[in-house]
Amino acid sequence: MRKLLAVLLSAGLVVAIGLIVTMTAGAKDHKANHVVNIPESDRFIPFGDVIHAGDSVTWVNNDEDDHTVVSDDAFNTAGNQGVNDLIPADGGTVTLKFNHPGQFVYYCRFHAKLDEFNQPVAPGPEGGIQDASGNFGTPMSGVITVLPKHGDG
Repeated sequence: MRKLLAVLLSAGLVVAIGLIVTMTAGAKDHKANHVVNIPESDRFIPFGDVIHAGDSVTWVNNDEDDHTVVSDDAFNTAGNQGVNDLIPADGGTVTLKFNHPGQFVYYCRFHAKLDEFNQPVAPGPEGGIQDASGNFGTPMSGVITVLPKHGDG
């Protein structure tokens, strides 16, 4: 009986080690696509997201107006410098892949401009979209934090 119990415990240990090795190997190869939605309320949801190097982000425009993803390169450390992509209305998409850790700060050029400190502010009368009350709204912006690849500590 003891011998059978020892064999079963050994077999269980081998299976457990195999599962851990498989999960660790799978984590290093993990790649995900995250989604940022743009509802009719002219904002990015979520405002901030945390991903891993190797992952992608797709912006989906569910609004009836066009929007953009423009990189705020003064703060970007995660690559994708110089991004200025149109996201067409009614379901248009833009996808970016992030290959290394850092921050990707972005805004919609129709709903924000950068001030002298590279902070997004509402565009005001020099550009942007104004409602019937004369309000230029809250600037549309967001940030993606890119962590090291899974398993890279």
